[in-house]
Amino acid sequence: MRSALLLASGGLDSTTVGYRLLSAGVDVFPIFFDYGQHCVETEWSRVNEVFPGEMRRPERFDISDIFRGSASRLIREADLWTEEVKDDDLYIPYRTMLFFAAAAARAQTVGILDVYTGFINSNHAKEIDCASAFMNSLDALTSTIGPVRVHSPFRYSSKADVARAAVELGVPVGRTYSCQASATFPCGACPNCVERLSALKLAELV
Repeated sequence: MRSALLLASGGLDSTTVGYRLLSAGVDVFPIFFDYGQHCVETEWSRVNEVFPGEMRRPERFDISDIFRGSASRLIREADLWTEEVKDDDLYIPYRTMLFFAAAAARAQTVGILDVYTGFINSNHAKEIDCASAFMNSLDALTSTIGPVRVHSPFRYSSKADVARAAVELGVPVGRTYSCQASATFPCGACPNCVERLSALKLAELV
């Protein structure tokens, strides 16, 4: 059986990729990164909840010291009653690049050659390494330094495309969690929440 390591966050995109791999008969190894995000326990809870029982249980890795002292509102939760959260407030330098490198290292360590992510071509938080151009360049880089390959099957897809795929695959969409501003409940106003709601409407799911 083919194996793949999956970067899992408990959000709609990575969960849908996991379900797609499982439906294709792939042995999926989900991994979760605690990078100091204020919603880490909510995300971790959802990662353990949303995948079906036949999938391997997720592994959790703590890399939070890297971003100690960050002013990002992904790390330091805002008071949504009194503070406005803007796109620029959510930036975390090199976060996605760090995820990819750590996932590739873990994959090769356990003898897996394919890493999957749920990243789509979105740049709400001004992160260059969340764009499809970066993912394409990453493909060229990793091909020269080791056997592990990173796959982002939704890199050219819209969030609505992902939502439609999720429904077809039986993903528990309502239990996935993607909020950037609140640690315990979807705020409905951060870039991820707005994009998610818009996608569900476009996909005629709400």
